[in-house]
Amino acid sequence: MNEITPATPDHTDKDEHWIRHAMQLASRAEACGEVPVGAVVVLGDEIIGEGWNLSISSHDACAHAEVMALRAAGAKVGNYRLIGATLYVTLEPCCMCAGAIIHSRVARVVYGAADAKTGADASVFALLQDGRHNHKVEVQGGVLAAVCAAQISGFFQRRRAEKKALRACLVASAAEGADASTAKE
Repeated sequence: MNEITPATPDHTDKDEHWIRHAMQLASRAEACGEVPVGAVVVLGDEIIGEGWNLSISSHDACAHAEVMALRAAGAKVGNYRLIGATLYVTLEPCCMCAGAIIHSRVARVVYGAADAKTGADASVFALLQDGRHNHKVEVQGGVLAAVCAAQISGFFQRRRAEKKALRACLVASAAEGADASTAKE
């Protein structure tokens, strides 16, 4: 596979600004119990679509942040083709989102953290820049990668800790119930 494109002087302060905006959207996902990924579609200097993960709460496997942002952008401009737009997202897009990005004719994708399990730019697959597509997408990965990765990994650390605490509580409750029934005998 291709090397992950590191954040270089090729990214701009504007890229960092919009990735930070996407991180705020990711916080909305987290507040709903979703994996904190946020995305924003920008045309010129105007937001034309925003999204955050909603797969769990909407029972929709396709409700990834990128897809939600692309849907909103398409509705706003009245066309699914988003010629000249840039999609900023906190996590490297997956295969499904890469397909939606290509079909939407997004000009550029800027993402934060790489996704070593399902990334479709370079981490696992190289779909976004595959020369066999009829549309070429410019990609810049690794913008604010460490803070984007920390947002996601922090969510999963908290989630694991919550599950561990719940299991401990259930074990303690079961033990107390067993002690109470023994005391009655």
